[in-house]
Formats: sequence, C-alpha cells, structure tokens
Amino acid sequence: MSIPDCHCAGFLPKPGLDNATAQRHIQPMEKQPASAHAVPVALARCEGYDRKSLDQLVGDVLDAAQIAQSCSLKVGTKVLVKPNLLMGKSLACTSPGVVVAACRWLRDHGAQMAVADSPGFGRAGAVARAIGLESALRPLGLTVRQLDKPVPVTLPLLPGVRSSLSGKGAPRFHVASAVRECDFILSLPRVKAHGQMLLTLAVKNCFGCVSGLHKAVAHAREGRDPAYFADCLAALWATLPPVAALADGGVAMHVTGPSGGKPFVLKLMGASASAVALDEALYAVFGLAPEAVPLGAALVRRKAPGSAASGTEVTFPLLRPENFDARGFELPQQLAHTSFHPARFVQSCIRRVVAAIKK
Repeated sequence: MSIPDCHCAGFLPKPGLDNATAQRHIQPMEKQPASAHAVPVALARCEGYDRKSLDQLVGDVLDAAQIAQSCSLKVGTKVLVKPNLLMGKSLACTSPGVVVAACRWLRDHGAQMAVADSPGFGRAGAVARAIGLESALRPLGLTVRQLDKPVPVTLPLLPGVRSSLSGKGAPRFHVASAVRECDFILSLPRVKAHGQMLLTLAVKNCFGCVSGLHKAVAHAREGRDPAYFADCLAALWATLPPVAALADGGVAMHVTGPSGGKPFVLKLMGASASAVALDEALYAVFGLAPEAVPLGAALVRRKAPGSAASGTEVTFPLLRPENFDARGFELPQQLAHTSFHPARFVQSCIRRVVAAIKK
C-alpha cells in the first residue's frame, strides 16, 4: 500500500513512492557539479541492530557525512547527544544501540558528551532504564540526563507569521539551560510518522530541548494551529546551537505516531551535519516534497540553511533516497490538531507528573 493522501491545513502529500517521484524531489537539492561547500547526506543500509554491525555502520555514515569536519569536532568539544526518549516504549524511542554507537564515535574523536532529553511522559532516566539505554551506556561511563533548568527563549518568527488562536506578542519556549552550554547538538531521532506533523525526524526531535511541562504548555497553546506550530518549531531550531543529525530508520514507525504506530522495516541509517538537509533527504525517501510536510514547509518558508530553498547543495556519498524501498509505509490518513481544551490540558499535565513521580 502506497502512502495515502493526507489532509491538514493544505498539506496534501501525493501518493506513490516510485523512483521518478523521489528523484523529482531530490533534484532541487542536488546540482552538478557539486560545489566545495555542498552538504553531504550519508544514507546507508541498516540490516540489524547488533553491536558490531551498528558500530561499523554508524561510524561509516558519520564519517561520510563529514560531521567531524563540519562541526569542528576535536578534543574537548561539548556535544549534546539528543535521542528521542518519548516514553518507555522501545519503538517510540531511538534504539539504544544507535545512541551508544554514536557516543563511541564521539568519544573516539575526544568529545565531551551529555546524553539528555526531556520526555513527553516521565523522566529521561526512567525512560532510558525502561528501554535498556541506561545499561547500554554504562560501559561508557555515561548516564542519561534530564533537560531541565528552563530558560525562556523568544522565538524569531518570520515577519507576518502569527496565529489568531495564540496570544499577542512573540511566543516563548522554555529551553533547557544545558542546550546553551554545548558546541553542537547531535539529534538522534527514530524515523516515525506523526499524527500532527505527518513525520517526526531530526528537526522535530529538537522540540525535546523544551523542558518538562513547558512542552505540554507549548503543544496546547501553539499546537492548535498546525502550520503556526510548525513555524514555531522551525524558529526554535533557528535559536539552537548547530544541529547535526543521525537518523535511526532501521525499523521505523508508521500508520500513526509518535507513540502508537506500528513497526516498518525501512533498513535505513542516515546522517548529516545539517539536520534540515537530512530531513529533506528522508522526505524524498517517502516520495514527499518538503512542502508536503508541515515542518518541512515551515523551514522552506524561512529558507533555513540546509534546505534546497536556501540554495544549499547536497551530495549523497553513499546511497541515495531512491535506493530505499518505502512502499507500504503508511502516513496518518488525517492530521490531528492539538486541542487547548482546559480539561485535556490538565489531564495531560497530570499524566506527566505521575509518570515523573514513578521514576
């Protein structure tokens, strides 16, 4: 079954995952000959999650993506490793083996690492324990930290971007202080469908930098208008330190998401020094233009560095998007808005508090 039509606020992804469709969406990203400043997007086949294979594979894609060079990685560089630790369900989170392999690669380059997130439900340490990440990191002497100590950040929305459903003035997200202390972020998403944003990839994963209950407030307030929420997420990304990315698509989540979907064996691992460029390449894997995805469209509107709209050129040093078979990957039939109904918001906050207490 091909990707079905989806409808939300004008986003109408066309069905079909044939090579011609994927190639049409790749062409704006790729110009020949490539300039010396082209951004490499490294895509490779992921056949399994055993340690030996993952260490080799993750190292290969991070090397091919030239992340060490692009991010000036050297001894003492402070890196925030940001996995997706949504909740204590393995498919909803980045695979522990991928996180550990990325940390080994960073350690080999002399980086100072902090592995951290602010889960939607519960505490980062409790989620890490539930999915096996805590024990997997122990041999490296690493623990999973909670992204807390929030600092309000005014979002630099584009001129004219506003929502009739939000209050007056520029919105603010409360970002964990540790985010400001790093030299760059390595976003480690699992490739997943998303009931509100269609897909959740490397840039969307940065929403986890918003601390604790502030995330619920932002979802409830700005999330009532999906296009506006996507603009807010794009603006959040623009305030962060540089964001490189490693996407876990060995086993993706489809049908719905980010937590209740079904596994889909995509057999993909991808990396880039630009989270935006990697996301656009992953859209092409699914036969989608960036404009067909709410967050992708928001990044196009602001001509985000790394996007084809900004003039960024990309190269594919390993495999290309059309080399992956995503036929049968189902996206949500219809995107859902986040309601600001007071009862729903209070219920969400209570669930988060209870999950945190159970840590």
